[in-house]
Amino acid sequence: MARPFRADNIGSLLRPPELIEARTAHRENRIASAELRKIEDQSILMALELQKSAGVDVFTDGEYRRAWWHFDFLEGLGGVEGYEADQGIQFAGVQTKARGVKVTSKLHFKDHPFVDAFKFVKDHTRVAAKMTIPAPSVLHFRGGRKGISKTVYPELDAFFDDLARTYKDAVAAFYKAGCRYLQFDDTVWAYLCSQKELALARQRGDDPTRLPEIYARVINEAIKDRPSDMVITTHVCRGNFRSTWISEGGYEPVAETLFGKVNYDGYFLEYDTERAGGFEPLRFVPKGNKQIVLGLVTSKSGTLEKKEDIKARIKEAEKFVALDQLCLSPQCGFASTEEGNVLTEEAQWAKMKMIVDLSREVWG
Repeated sequence: MARPFRADNIGSLLRPPELIEARTAHRENRIASAELRKIEDQSILMALELQKSAGVDVFTDGEYRRAWWHFDFLEGLGGVEGYEADQGIQFAGVQTKARGVKVTSKLHFKDHPFVDAFKFVKDHTRVAAKMTIPAPSVLHFRGGRKGISKTVYPELDAFFDDLARTYKDAVAAFYKAGCRYLQFDDTVWAYLCSQKELALARQRGDDPTRLPEIYARVINEAIKDRPSDMVITTHVCRGNFRSTWISEGGYEPVAETLFGKVNYDGYFLEYDTERAGGFEPLRFVPKGNKQIVLGLVTSKSGTLEKKEDIKARIKEAEKFVALDQLCLSPQCGFASTEEGNVLTEEAQWAKMKMIVDLSREVWG
């Protein structure tokens, strides 16, 4: 079966209470790492069973071994350090915990715990296992020039070259571990559609007009040597924390580059609110093998969408992309951070099951 799947799975899932408690206890040195690992394993095995019950054809570990969708991976790269930031990331009406990353030495890929995390899922399921990691652009955009040592990288061209090489090595490591479906989660392309985020980038001393071309080059270099049986997709996100968001604006400013010049196999696109704009930018999707996964089912609330409304929106998208190149998923994960969105686990699984049912009705 081709990937992305007609009914696909973004990645993160609501953390069960016992896992949240265990991770808190570990941070407070009340339980050892081995005990936390045991509880993580048990929670992931349960999540795999629940994904099976929902009928999806692709499983993830729910991102249960991490606190953040991005920082945990980035801090595991050579040359990157996490730190306690002055303030959290500002979402609509709420702020995250204070955390950041900075580049303090030459970037490189080293033994990474996410590789073993993937192996655990692969070893415990017979269906497709997907791994999600932040895209390379995420390491650069929010911190910008200020987040990268000028002593190590006086010129950013060398930084971007090393960033591409680091991710190329990461892709190879995941492939060697048996990963055939890798997803680059990416808020940056959506931020490049937001006037507010563009202004903040300029304040950081960056020229956002050059960034789409730079990021396209880095991503293409990172994924160009992937074997033919490995699929690499991206999820474009406008921010997802406690059911809130950061950026707004349709895909038009980046569509020609993102869809036409970046060599991903598929694109998970948020389309659950008017913040994402219309389907017109999909006219830049090349005819052929690239898949567009429509995020028409929101992960930000427990209200279950009406099937007929989703079908009508798929019909709208068909004006720009053939039905055979379309798939369906939630608009984002259900817990991009360990805090999770504001909905119940029952609502989460009802949405996943509806996506599966809808996919069978639309595509057969």
